Amino acid sequence: MKSYYKIIVELGKVRISLPVALSALTGYVMFTGELNSQGWLLALGVFFMSCSSGALNHWQESTIDAKMPRTKNRPIPSGKISRSGALTVAVAFAITGSTVLLISNPPITVLLSWATLFSYNLVYTPLKKVTAFAVVPESLVGALPPFIGWAGAGGSIFAENILLVALFFFIGQIPHFWLLLLMFGDQYKLAGLPSLNQVFNEGQIKRITFTWILTTVASGILVIFMVVKSPVIMVLLLVYSFYLLASFSNAVFIKNDFSVRPAFFKLNLLYLFMMFLLIADSLIHHVRQVAII
Repeated sequence: MKSYYKIIVELGKVRISLPVALSALTGYVMFTGELNSQGWLLALGVFFMSCSSGALNHWQESTIDAKMPRTKNRPIPSGKISRSGALTVAVAFAITGSTVLLISNPPITVLLSWATLFSYNLVYTPLKKVTAFAVVPESLVGALPPFIGWAGAGGSIFAENILLVALFFFIGQIPHFWLLLLMFGDQYKLAGLPSLNQVFNEGQIKRITFTWILTTVASGILVIFMVVKSPVIMVLLLVYSFYLLASFSNAVFIKNDFSVRPAFFKLNLLYLFMMFLLIADSLIHHVRQVAII
């Protein structure tokens, strides 16, 4: 039973699905200023929908996964579960996630969740077998979850605040992809996937990645000044943003040693800090408004 649970967790890509759910919760709290049962149920529904997308991706790419050292031990290529079993898990996740969202939130949350799944599994996944530039639709997947939370709370998807936050996550997906490429690009070749390693050399990829990291930090600073209301949280985010700028600039221009794994870790921390602190900022602002009233 424990091993089967472990397989389901791996199929659902829980380590990825949890931040996806958190970003949806961020959008919800940004609009309502509250952490209530509807928000938690929205996050739970989005989590299950993300798990469904992850399990479906395992099913779609089992043949490719078997060719790469990084993925050959995943549940399907390693023989821990059959393809039909993995597809059953994906469907179960989707039904559970859709049901939770329909019961607890407006129908638009289900529609946006399915749009996210569609973008990842039916656009990005097939497209990456054709072009190395499939990162653009893949980045859209990272931008949609905050919209789910915002719309579920009753907000307009054209509101400036959520558009700025979604832009940050959209841009942030691109250096995330480039850093993964630097770590595992050679394995993509083994699987027969088109890789940007075939277009650019490692030095060029590092420079491009650094440029996108700067763009991500710049979009984050835009969120800080245009969306964040608490001076304390604004300072915390600015300090970490400038730390990233100094750290990456030092590695590239002074030491000439752009280490990929530390950069990957630091960039992912920026995404997590942004989500947690946007939630905290919205809660603080709501409490202050209630106190004034």
